[in-house]
Amino acid sequence: MLNAVWVAVIIAAACWAVLVVAAVYVLIKLARLITQTSGAVSGLRQDSDAVIARAHATIDATAGQLNRTDEITASMDQVAAGMAELTGRVTALAPLARLAAATSSTRLARLSAFVYGVRHAAELRAAAAGARRQLPAGKRTGAGS
Repeated sequence: MLNAVWVAVIIAAACWAVLVVAAVYVLIKLARLITQTSGAVSGLRQDSDAVIARAHATIDATAGQLNRTDEITASMDQVAAGMAELTGRVTALAPLARLAAATSSTRLARLSAFVYGVRHAAELRAAAAGARRQLPAGKRTGAGS
């Protein structure tokens, strides 16, 4: 027959079995949770690597744009210096321009313009005559043919 000790042992064994089954169930759920967590962490690591790569590309593009901006700024400094020099030269030549404008209607200015035009026309004629002399006899056209 069963006495109180055997009943206590059977109850203790049943409780122990229930606790073991509950512990195994909890461990299985915990293992699934750890597997899912490690998968999520792995996915986040890959995503963060992609984000970091895009950030590096953006930083490199920004550095290139900053370099171009520095080059443009240096060019603008050169342009400003050139404009300052040009302004100085124009300012220095302003009295000469006023003098030329005032004397352009004089007889001497007209005579010098006429002499320049005659000399220029003579040079053009001489160049054309030289070019005709270098052509073969059958190709010549004009007054001599």
